[in-house]
Parts: sequence; structure tokens; C-alpha cells
Amino acid sequence: MIRIVEETGSTNADLAARLSGREYLPEGEWLVADRQTAGRGRLGRVWNDGAGNFMGSTVVRPGPGDPPASTLALMAGLAVHEAVAKFLPYSAQLWLKWPNDLLLDGAKVAGILLEMTGGVVIVGIGVNLVAAPEVPGRKIAALADYAPPPGRDVFAETLAAEFAVERQRWRTAGLAPLLRRWQSAAHPMGTRLTVLPPGEEALEGSYAGLSEDGNLLLGLADGTLRTIHAGDVLLASAPH
Repeated sequence: MIRIVEETGSTNADLAARLSGREYLPEGEWLVADRQTAGRGRLGRVWNDGAGNFMGSTVVRPGPGDPPASTLALMAGLAVHEAVAKFLPYSAQLWLKWPNDLLLDGAKVAGILLEMTGGVVIVGIGVNLVAAPEVPGRKIAALADYAPPPGRDVFAETLAAEFAVERQRWRTAGLAPLLRRWQSAAHPMGTRLTVLPPGEEALEGSYAGLSEDGNLLLGLADGTLRTIHAGDVLLASAPH
């Protein structure tokens, strides 16, 4: 079920408040806003957006037999990738960047924020369908830059369907198939990355895939591999 509101501060915050109030939110229920005035991105960034773009949140209820909840970031990224790809020409370069940013020709077109409340994971997703907000120091794109964009409601239905498929695969097929599919949708191996781990100086290296538990592997200049568990990842350039 997709519930639409005209304006709210944050769809993630709205779902968190309902969960904190002991309301039961089933998987498959979405809250979508025409406008968001207090949206948040990863690492505390402000991510507000206007009418025509997609801004929505849903929940996942991890169970004891599921893969680690942290890997939902990869699952959600893959779902968004699959949904957006349906509306793009084949020539467009659509890449995932760890853990779940979606890039179009190197510019961010979608982002995801996961938060946990009482054991329930809230998944907030923003996709630039018709317009790209200005973010200082970041390349931002919209689907409209590459193809006629779908209506917001059409995209919402498509995303909800893809998310349900990927959630079921994550839950029943396990982590290994998800990691393989995520890596096939990511930027090429060897892509130059700049990583800003929390509390550390920037690391320069090359994309070397994912670890068995879904963390980023960064190839350093001395030939060693560094496992990245958290941090901001910037795309420096594609390999030649």
C-alpha cells in the first residue's frame, strides 16, 4: 500500500514516530510525500526536495533467519537501481556506489537513508525524477536529463514492486547472490575512489569489490586491501 501526503518534514521521521507510538507498520507499506521540508541524507546531510521527484519511506522487519540488517543498504540500492533502469535508455551509465548511492554518468540521481527503530529498519529513498537539487561540491543529476521521466506515482508503484522482489530475494536466497548482483550493477572494478572514514583522514584507492559481509574493499597504493565499514565514498574517476 502506498500512502501519499502533500507535505511533511521527513517520511523517515514520520514512520519512526508511528513506530515509537507502537503502531504496527507491515512490510510493503510506503509513505510518499509531494514535498519534504526536513529531509535528511546520509551522514546528517540535508536533502529536501520538491514536487515531481520521488521521496518516500518503507519498513523492513528483519527476522532471526535473515542476513544481517546492515546488508539492507545493498538490497535497497539494488531495488532502486532496478526501478530507475526501467525508465532509462540503454546507453545511460547507471552505477551503484557503496553502500547505496545511485549514479547517472557519475552524478548522484538517488540516495537512501536507513534508520532502525525498535528492531524495525526504516528505508528512506529519494530519486530525482524531474529536477536535481543543488548540492555544493557534488554532481547531481535527474532522470529528466536523460529520458522523459515517469510520473511520480508510476515510479512509486514500480519501486514498490522492485523493492518487494529484492526484499524476498535477500530473505530467501541469502547474501552471496545479492553481493554478486550488486557488484554487477556497480561502477567498474578499479574505479578510483576517495573514502572519508569517520575520524580519519581521506583515503585514496581503487574499488576492489565487496567483502563477504558486504563491506567495501579499497585497494591502496601499496597493494594492500582496506575494508571500509563506514564512511563517505566519492567517485574520483573511472578506470581507463
